Amino acid sequence: MSLIANTIQFVKEQLKNAEGGHDWFHIERVYKNAQLIAKAETCDLEVVQLAALLHDIADSKFHDGDETIGPMVARAYLESNHVLPATVDHVIAIIENISYKGGNFERTFDSKELQIVQDADRLDAIGAIGIARTFNYGGFKNRALYDPEIKANLSQTKEEYKKNEAPTINHFYEKLLLLKDKMNTTTGKEIAQNRHDFMESFLAQFYAEWEGKV
Repeated sequence: MSLIANTIQFVKEQLKNAEGGHDWFHIERVYKNAQLIAKAETCDLEVVQLAALLHDIADSKFHDGDETIGPMVARAYLESNHVLPATVDHVIAIIENISYKGGNFERTFDSKELQIVQDADRLDAIGAIGIARTFNYGGFKNRALYDPEIKANLSQTKEEYKKNEAPTINHFYEKLLLLKDKMNTTTGKEIAQNRHDFMESFLAQFYAEWEGKV
């Protein structure tokens, strides 16, 4: 079995009981997005594929905020499969630098491969699927859909962002609507614009229904 096929099986097994917005199907969508974006870029495709598959192998949101578990699990897996050390280090650096973290996280590493996988991951956070994932996670955390009295906080620290328990609608303003302008690649920017427009249409409809206007 090839390394990529083996990695797919490993990730499926690791995430078989994961929350619906961070399960194997999320990984699969990011994997597909990454390969689509990579077609227009000069990059190491194997690094892109491995990073896309392993980027959420142990999301810190589900491990008490511990950001070290994911890279540790990914490194152990890659090394057990005798992946070249340079490739292992590159994939781990991508995993450590891909997250949004409230928009306050300064990357300590950059590469074309990171930019591709980051765009692929962010695309899955916006548009129709992004909306579905957001409300799925809000339900998972038992958050309110919307409360007009609780305003979005656009100046959160990284720690405040991680501990945020605000209504789900606020997340659109604190993250989702900001992602379009944070895309790295031309392909990512083009796809993001369409998904961004869809989210704005959704929000307009949501507020109209909330006020009993439609």
